[in-house]
Amino acid sequence: MADGAAGGRAPILSNHGCRLNAFEAHAMEAMATDAGSDAVIVNTCAVTAEAVRKARQDIRRLRRDHPDRRIVVTGCAAQIDPDAFAAMVEVDAVLGNADKMRPATWTGLSTGGTEPVQVDDIMSVRETAGHLIDGFGTRSRAYVQVQNGCDHRCTFCIIPYGRGNSRSVPAGVVVDQVNRLVDRGFREVVLTGVDLTSWGADLPGAPRLGDLVARILRLTDVARLRISSIDSIEVDDALLAAIADQPRLMPHLHLSLQHGSDLILKRMKRRHGRDDAVRFCETARALRPDMTFGADIIAGFPTETDAHFADSLSLVEACGLTWLHVFPFSPREGTPAARMPQVDGRVAKDRAARLRAAGDAAVARHLAAQVGCAHPVLLEDPRMGRTPHFAPVRFDADQPVGRVVDARITSAGGTFLRAEACATPS
Repeated sequence: MADGAAGGRAPILSNHGCRLNAFEAHAMEAMATDAGSDAVIVNTCAVTAEAVRKARQDIRRLRRDHPDRRIVVTGCAAQIDPDAFAAMVEVDAVLGNADKMRPATWTGLSTGGTEPVQVDDIMSVRETAGHLIDGFGTRSRAYVQVQNGCDHRCTFCIIPYGRGNSRSVPAGVVVDQVNRLVDRGFREVVLTGVDLTSWGADLPGAPRLGDLVARILRLTDVARLRISSIDSIEVDDALLAAIADQPRLMPHLHLSLQHGSDLILKRMKRRHGRDDAVRFCETARALRPDMTFGADIIAGFPTETDAHFADSLSLVEACGLTWLHVFPFSPREGTPAARMPQVDGRVAKDRAARLRAAGDAAVARHLAAQVGCAHPVLLEDPRMGRTPHFAPVRFDADQPVGRVVDARITSAGGTFLRAEACATPS
């Protein structure tokens, strides 16, 4: 990536936060390189006050490490509070989330022809471009951004003010990008967005996410399609049909559940109740018996009692969850939840640890059940890949990266499986 950068030096990326941020960071790297920039790009996250603190700490470290480079700060925290980052002596430029994805922005920064602070009103943005990148993270899996922004206003979440309202990439653009990635050799594509199940609501005819999934599977030869975090209450009939009938749609869904107590869910301003979550998991597993679920769960949300927390803990078994992302609640200034009666931070951390332990036990049970089974494993490096259910698999001998290997699971470790190849890779 270094050929177009100033003095032959490539841009330096420092990414914070979600998978979508990581996707956008790689798109920015390509645009900065094409513009001849060797800037240090800090892509911030605003999900918690701690995330913002870490971003500021990172900026100071990067200035010490790279005193001769320009530091460009962007991402959700920069969008929400650009003045705070512009005031840092270490920072040369601040870009909003819309501005950072425009090639002209990077050309202007490289030539010195633009203002050092470029942050548009994110709520006025109406389109999301389908940025074409070659994939990132592995040589086997690529991510495609199909949606950005969020129309919902959960009481703990600042992200809509960093990302704007929900907007969708047209289906035809998505299909073209998936075909491009398949032609480049990627076997697996992951659809990503801020509020993925809202995809299509702003497009003509208001198609649903299931319609997009069906179209991709019909019009591309992608071997494995995944969808990232979804809101289960918004899953449509076409997506349920794809879960039931499309083996190329991987049997792993990550759910934005957040809590197991109806009262706390109401105070979070979520759109589902506990029974809705359990019912969805039962429905999806009836359609696809090998379906596995991950989930985001917050511990220590304001007003959470021991009984409320017990509802979250029991949700792991009630929904049959396997892969948990657990967050101790951290108040974010500017959100309604920050003004609610807070749970002691030590209690929140203890509850988060107990939830993580429940998740670890669920993972161990899932992995142990795979011993003796055969799975097609997509290789991410010569000795590691993942099953369709996203379980990590290790091999004792090198395998071809980017290929799918039929493998027999021989044992289960604490967080991974061991396997031996039993067929010619495809």
